Amino acid sequence: MDRLTNTVRPYAWGSTTAIPYLLGVEPTGEPQAEMWMGAHPGAPSRVDRGIGPQSLAEIIDEDPEIELGADAVRAFGPRLPFLLKLLAAGSPLSLQVHPDLAQAKAGFADEERRGVPIDAPHRNYKDANHKPELICALTPFDGLCGFRHPAEAADLLAGLGVDSLKPYVDLLHAGPEEDALREVLTAVLTADKHAMAETVGEATAAAERLGKAGGPHAESYAAYAAIAHHYPGDPGVIAAMLLNYVTLQPGEALFLGAGIPHAYLNGLGVELMANSDNVLRCGLTPKHVDVPELLRVVRFESGDAGVLRPEAGPSGEEIYDTPIDEFRLSRYVLAPGAAPVPLANRTPQILLCTAGSVVLRDAGEPDPARQLALAPGESAFVPAGEEIAVTGEGTLFRATVVV
Repeated sequence: MDRLTNTVRPYAWGSTTAIPYLLGVEPTGEPQAEMWMGAHPGAPSRVDRGIGPQSLAEIIDEDPEIELGADAVRAFGPRLPFLLKLLAAGSPLSLQVHPDLAQAKAGFADEERRGVPIDAPHRNYKDANHKPELICALTPFDGLCGFRHPAEAADLLAGLGVDSLKPYVDLLHAGPEEDALREVLTAVLTADKHAMAETVGEATAAAERLGKAGGPHAESYAAYAAIAHHYPGDPGVIAAMLLNYVTLQPGEALFLGAGIPHAYLNGLGVELMANSDNVLRCGLTPKHVDVPELLRVVRFESGDAGVLRPEAGPSGEEIYDTPIDEFRLSRYVLAPGAAPVPLANRTPQILLCTAGSVVLRDAGEPDPARQLALAPGESAFVPAGEEIAVTGEGTLFRATVVV
């Protein structure tokens, strides 16, 4: 097992305090948005096996079958197929969707063929992989996830009393669900910028008033008003009103599959995703929004946000069940004095402590020199086939794959 040294990404939307407080260090005053744990080329973790720090990506490249196991290499290729993160949102992230695997492969191949530079601001596909993801709350965590039913979205928009929103309300009532949602999102994202900015301003004022007044949708109105103050005049504010607003309590999670529009608004969580950087943005961002490609990828289906709670597994493992093989997230809440919990696995694992203190050791080796203690925010990589056991008093998240 290897202790990981991880990179914290300073994106502007990041909280200035959440990750430092978890790590027990003083905030710098700068945003600290994401701590990456894994082998993504953008910011691979580093390990020290006695010859100085090395990139985990380079170590895996040197012998994928030893590090990942033959089963994982056969299923996903010679790379770690997931990326684990601590995500700390201090302000809303962009409203976005991710492509499915076929869309990612086709989009990447098309942009490569057309010679679009990989770092071009208008590039949509940075790789040929899909990016399903799971966010598990460590604190109360606010987000947007999936479309509301058109009738509910119409009721929310109508309640604002803004005349320029009435055509959208009529569209939401007029047609089949998929057509109604598609037509309204298209209209919002292609509207005249000046007219839309005026609409957003009126909607923001109304949402702020209604959020304070109580009554139907008050919590959602308050959330949308807060979003608008970060992104004044952005058409994404109206697009966001088509989506479910949800607050996760610690331990609850959301799974974001391909084509599901979503945005994280505020809070600290553990995020696990396929090893990709493909994002198509809908709004709430100064970055490029490719409306035609976005509309091709979005799934225009309504439903509730689909909050996940962990299911009990063997040996105290609590599993977040998702329909994805590239990653599997689970949690252990360890009690003092309890018997060591074995974590034998034929696939690679990353273990992250988020509370208390956790000790990892070789399952058959009591030598203290072969132990690794993790404090909150610290993590370890466990190669495939390495049998370890964990003890302590704290919370441990486990990321691995399904083969």
